[in-house]
Amino acid sequence: MSDITIPTALTELVGVRHPVVQTGMGWVAGPRLVSATANAGALGILASATMTVEQLRSAVREVRSRTDAPFGVNLRADAGDAAQRVRIIIDEGVRVASFALAPSRELIERLKEAGVVVIPSVGARRHAEKVAAWGADAVIVQGGEGGGHTGSVATTVLLPQVVDAVDIPVVAAGGFHDGRGLVAALAYGAAGIAMGTRFLLTSDSTVPDTVQARYLAATVKDVTVTTKVDGLPHRMLRTELVDALERSGRAASLLRAVRHAAAFRRESGMTWAEMVRDGLAMKHGKDLTWSQILLAANTPVMLKASMVDGRTDLGVMASGQVAGVIEDLPSCAELVDRLMAEARATLDALPAAG
Repeated sequence: MSDITIPTALTELVGVRHPVVQTGMGWVAGPRLVSATANAGALGILASATMTVEQLRSAVREVRSRTDAPFGVNLRADAGDAAQRVRIIIDEGVRVASFALAPSRELIERLKEAGVVVIPSVGARRHAEKVAAWGADAVIVQGGEGGGHTGSVATTVLLPQVVDAVDIPVVAAGGFHDGRGLVAALAYGAAGIAMGTRFLLTSDSTVPDTVQARYLAATVKDVTVTTKVDGLPHRMLRTELVDALERSGRAASLLRAVRHAAAFRRESGMTWAEMVRDGLAMKHGKDLTWSQILLAANTPVMLKASMVDGRTDLGVMASGQVAGVIEDLPSCAELVDRLMAEARATLDALPAAG
């Protein structure tokens, strides 16, 4: 573990050595990756949206058996079983609760009363202001460069807006992969950085070798944004499958959505009624059609095809733009050590203020 430390409001808040967060990527951020990240001194976030409640409890206990360091769990605040998942976080003594969508004021209060640090992820200043007013302890702000569901505002524009708008620690996400990026984020006023694709591309990641090879071969131009997977902007690697999805008509998309929805129902154990309820919750005031809501079932199934089964011909590969500049597969420990050394060297090379 690196002896180089840069204490920030984030490291103080969650009790980690380094101001670096590994994001909760579905099918990717499992016990092995999370515990390796935690043991490297960064904050690992376990992805729970693709797990059943029982699988989540087992995964939390496995991480606990592998590390004594703090870690977190990411969950959907709008999921029908969110209360059960929150209970597991509290009962198992998880340090951080991370949310892909803004949790309610009541949910934040419940977690904080139990001593859990609440860190929602947002993609707009107004969302950061809302959760800060509700009592969130910190916020992860993802700019458009980030992988998965993303917005259109670049991190360099969004980050300073949020830093100026809230009085809680802000963690920058979207476009980060090295120590220079950490220093840049700190200069903007952030308390740390969060990385997804960079941790996906480590030797501790369980993503199949063939899939990691596709990421390493990608250039910046091979990372695109499409709405054809689930109706919302989704950044991923451009592949033959993505090109086919872009060309497909509404009828073909709907048929595929029905098929994948059925597959996800079997995978998750959810009933059709529960899936419809979650689909309705996804609207969040957006003008989504029922076809788009149903298309949301594509995401977990098509991600699993690649990230677990290694079928790049059948699955999609969520990716930040940084995939185009990543060329190696270090361990989490090697990655964090290198990142902190780069950050220290970058800071030392800066001219002293006159």
